[in-house]
Amino acid sequence: PVLVSSVDGVGTKLKIAFAMKRYNTVGQDLVNHCVNDIAVCGAVPLYFMDYFATGKLAPTVTEQVINGFAKACKENGCSIIGGETAEMPGFYPAGEFDIAGTIVGVVDKKKIVNGKNITKGDVLIGLPSAGLHTNGYSLARHVLIPKISLKKKFAELNGTLGDTLLAVHRSYLKPIQAVTSKNLAKGMSHITGGGIIGNTMRILPKGLKLKIDWFAWQRPFIYDLIQSVGQVPEYDMTRTFNLGVGLIFIIDKKNVDAVMRLLKSKKEKPFVMGEVI
Repeated sequence: PVLVSSVDGVGTKLKIAFAMKRYNTVGQDLVNHCVNDIAVCGAVPLYFMDYFATGKLAPTVTEQVINGFAKACKENGCSIIGGETAEMPGFYPAGEFDIAGTIVGVVDKKKIVNGKNITKGDVLIGLPSAGLHTNGYSLARHVLIPKISLKKKFAELNGTLGDTLLAVHRSYLKPIQAVTSKNLAKGMSHITGGGIIGNTMRILPKGLKLKIDWFAWQRPFIYDLIQSVGQVPEYDMTRTFNLGVGLIFIIDKKNVDAVMRLLKSKKEKPFVMGEVI
């Protein structure tokens, strides 16, 4: 067995939580992000530890955040075994805090998924994201917050701008386990900062490239809103945001139909979105 670990935060998504005074989702974001980062190696999470830092503790706020940690840990079948709560007067603006988390998981050495067997002709299968997840918030806030209220409702968003921006970063552990349990994944990428290409190129063997079909899925409205309001160049959109794709499997061409059926049987909405060239 091999231990696999990851450390992460949720970045400036916290600024949206502060503005909305809604703190029960960011803890889930953090756990799920960490789980995905080790799950793409084939690992199963064992335990999670958190770091919560603020100027002055507000018990009701802290409780909401920790409840989020606990909820996501339960959903992912891992334990929250402890952490550190730091109270640092004068260090953070009133009402603000920062969080970080560490996750440790395990995988059998022979079952590690690292992309080394990826070859030309392999196919990319994407799974939808639940929103921005935890990346691109500095750009999104810079573009949207000065011009649009977080309370503004959009029919295309089925709710307010704030609701959409706080949508929980989803966990892909279950669909990943479904595919890896049958040894069908040659590689997997969790689409975070760096976008689809930045994250997926990392797992390709030297000399291979990606051919993405950018029209294979419907780009969610929130990205059209960010791009139009901020006049953001397409290049910056593709390297900053997940654009509606949260996870990518790289699959042998002959196994594509089997993987698509398997994911659909798990109530997922997979789509073929490109190939390795």
